[in-house]
Amino acid sequence: MTDFTMETGADGVAIITWDVPGKSMNVLSLEGLSDLDRLIDAALADDAVKGVVITSAKKDFAGGMDLNILARMRDEAGDDPARGLFEGIMRMHGLLRKIERAGMDPKTLKGGKPIAAALPGTALGIGLEIPLATHRIFAADNPKAKIGLPEIMVGIFPGAGGTTRLVRKLGAMAASPYLLEGKLVDSKKAKGAGLIDEVAEDPVAAAAAWVLEAKDADIVKPWDQKGYKMPGGTPYHPSGFMTFVGASAMVNAQTFGAFPAAKALLSAVYEGALVPFDTALKVEARWFTNILMNPSSAAMIRSLFINKEALEKGANRPEAPDQTVKKLGVLGAGMMGAGIALVAAQAGIEVVLVDQAQEAADKGKAYSESYLDKGIKRGKTTPEKKEEVLGRITATTDYAALAGADLVIEAVFEDPAVKAEVTKKAEAVLGEDAVFATNTSTLPISDLARASARPGQFIGIHFFSPVEKMLLVEIIKGRETGDRAVAKALDFVRQIRKTPIVVNDARFFYANRCIIPYINEGIRMVGEGVAPALVENAARQLGFPVGPLQLVDETSIDLGVKIAKATRAAMGDAYPDGAVDEVLFWMADQGRLGRKANAGFYAYDESGKRLGLWEGLSGKYPEAEAQPDLQAVQHRLMFAQVLEAVRALEEGVLEDIREGDVGAILGWGFAPWSGGPFGWLDMLGAPYAAERCDALEAAHGARFACPALLREMAEKGQSFYGRFGPGSAEAA
Repeated sequence: MTDFTMETGADGVAIITWDVPGKSMNVLSLEGLSDLDRLIDAALADDAVKGVVITSAKKDFAGGMDLNILARMRDEAGDDPARGLFEGIMRMHGLLRKIERAGMDPKTLKGGKPIAAALPGTALGIGLEIPLATHRIFAADNPKAKIGLPEIMVGIFPGAGGTTRLVRKLGAMAASPYLLEGKLVDSKKAKGAGLIDEVAEDPVAAAAAWVLEAKDADIVKPWDQKGYKMPGGTPYHPSGFMTFVGASAMVNAQTFGAFPAAKALLSAVYEGALVPFDTALKVEARWFTNILMNPSSAAMIRSLFINKEALEKGANRPEAPDQTVKKLGVLGAGMMGAGIALVAAQAGIEVVLVDQAQEAADKGKAYSESYLDKGIKRGKTTPEKKEEVLGRITATTDYAALAGADLVIEAVFEDPAVKAEVTKKAEAVLGEDAVFATNTSTLPISDLARASARPGQFIGIHFFSPVEKMLLVEIIKGRETGDRAVAKALDFVRQIRKTPIVVNDARFFYANRCIIPYINEGIRMVGEGVAPALVENAARQLGFPVGPLQLVDETSIDLGVKIAKATRAAMGDAYPDGAVDEVLFWMADQGRLGRKANAGFYAYDESGKRLGLWEGLSGKYPEAEAQPDLQAVQHRLMFAQVLEAVRALEEGVLEDIREGDVGAILGWGFAPWSGGPFGWLDMLGAPYAAERCDALEAAHGARFACPALLREMAEKGQSFYGRFGPGSAEAA
């Protein structure tokens, strides 16, 4: 069977249909490319064919390219992988250029055959790059369709002509949200933006009708016409100059130079705009090859595409019958409980939201109403959908309403006694098969499970705030948690369209175990006299969404104090963070509790807008005359986190390094360009990483001591993905 087939009707329109066998969504493979190339040649050579429509037999057009294509191109090139990639990319350019020129005479631009694309639904990546090479794009009026070029989100950029064509079609400024942000839109918005040409009830019929009427002039792309001028101007045009200066500033403001793909994309656009179209395609291919040869792209693709997809599909789900949640109980209607209720109701799940007071329960439900009202204003939802979602949420004080719930999540105060009380109240009315989950972020699951009459059905489901925005959910197994409870948690996370990681019970689990050292290292440096601006900007230049000082402001300084006191009580003399506490406790004593108090490491105006780092900090902790260099600060921030990730793997808290990497990026924004903690260590190489640990330990203390596992791997010359990745002996 082939991925593409062609059938020519009596009217002379050849319909090329994309339908990858055994896949719910079309993805382009090398074999598919060959099929399409062969069929285009056949259509152009057949006098009976008057024109071509490229469409899909599935509900969507295509989800993009099989990213393994790129790995195959690189591997098959042997000792010269860059050449193999470049030549493979240029073959793709050749096919799309063949579609675009459609057999026309290169001098007169006449005699070509019209080729249109008909999109029934979603068209992403190469699924839009192919249509952009056709002469007219028709899309179904499908509000669920997503159209765009999301490659930047996984560390690459559109490299099959999408970058060059979109910029020449829309201009650099108008194209930038789709290229630099990976913005996706439905068909109507895509037409309004100029990504596609027509929205039709029957896009295949509309495309076929257009093909039969199209004239020679209709199929010549603007950039192939004499006198073409790029919308908005080229880099040396007065208006274009300002566009490109602004684009450069925008990219660096958003990425701080940490993401190679964004810089390469901007270079491809800038340089491509200065040369003829076919040369611009070569420029694009060279920059695309450059980014594919950068280890960052491979790491991002692995973590944000391959690993993330595997986890979402249940890579680590234990054997158990389907555990789809039909009725959910949420205990505690504060911000976290309200957020959980919202995402569950949006996923079609009946929700009972319980709080001590009816007023509090109603306020929790009102959170969903407010969120949906904002969605209506932005065109993201409808009043009918709002009523449907709110109709699924019952706000009450009555635990009896939990009867029939198959999953309950408690999100009450971080107090073991309070949690024990609500656990017992809920279990008194729940059926025997119901699973009980706690949303605690710090308290050990096994300890909380003591309040349960059925610890095998007790589990941790740790959401990140705000629930509706954060993609990660951390599932924590207690000592007695059974497989069905794990399967229930995983199936629930899939229902609400988030990404799960499963870890074993330990203090702070996985995410907070790594986040807290990041925050602490930043605070510790302030106490040492390192400039707060250096600390924050060092983190931003690593790709972190916020620096450690801003992060503690956002999560609240008094929460940090509470966690520090609890940790010190638990660890006793082994507690390592006294120097951090000195700064943190002093800030709390000054009433600077973070953003919620409009006063923290940053200064804020009355509306809560951040104004800059608080100048009063230097009065207590003056900046040292000699400041460390940027890499020294960055290595302290990075190693503080990655060594905890390695220790979590050593101790069995993490069972799968894919979860460690995906969880770090989605949970707290760990340097996405690196692919995660284990991806970053593999980039450095275990021998160098161990060497840096020794230097950091000598300079700053035992928290940087090289874990035994990393030391062993350094001595053996091993990598984490080589030793623990999918298919390796230790991952089996």
